[in-house]
Amino acid sequence: MNTSQASPKITPPGAGQEPELLALARAGDREAFASLYNEHCPDVYRFIAYRVRDKSLAEDLTSETFLRALRRIDTFTWQGRGFGAWLVTIARNLIADHFKCSRTRLEVSAGDMLDADTIAVSAEETGLRELAVIEARDTVQTAMRSLTPEQAECVRLRFLDELSLAESSAVAGRSVGSVKQATFRAMVSLRARLAVAA
Repeated sequence: MNTSQASPKITPPGAGQEPELLALARAGDREAFASLYNEHCPDVYRFIAYRVRDKSLAEDLTSETFLRALRRIDTFTWQGRGFGAWLVTIARNLIADHFKCSRTRLEVSAGDMLDADTIAVSAEETGLRELAVIEARDTVQTAMRSLTPEQAECVRLRFLDELSLAESSAVAGRSVGSVKQATFRAMVSLRARLAVAA
């Protein structure tokens, strides 16, 4: 057998082979995409499941995330963010689309209708919960304004964009230690301000 024609051995992305795997996947190598899927699927599923709180919906959205990634793999470019961060962006958009669609359609069968008092209480509780979320968001945004631009960027990258330290470091153009230190200082400052606000 001619070994020069054998496909190259694919190593996991954790071994620093992600760019090579992406190049192979773009060329149509199914094994390469499978390796990327195996590496990133648990993180993407966790990201989605935490937000939708529904196992089957999380599984569906995870599958759709990877289907979209496969269809659009040619559009992915390295811009300081890894493939995992790109997948999270796709997942975030799918979640947003799902919730937009569910708000616009109310599907209640006649057998599942609740009586008017229960609906009124439920609407009141929903309104109060939404108000609490808005107030909490406003409090956090006010506290975020007190941070330095570097600290605010690190908090956004680490906790809102959910990037790893290495990915945050690459996006911010700072060392991992610098991102870690700025994030720590930001969290100390935020805790102090939020404790006062409470």
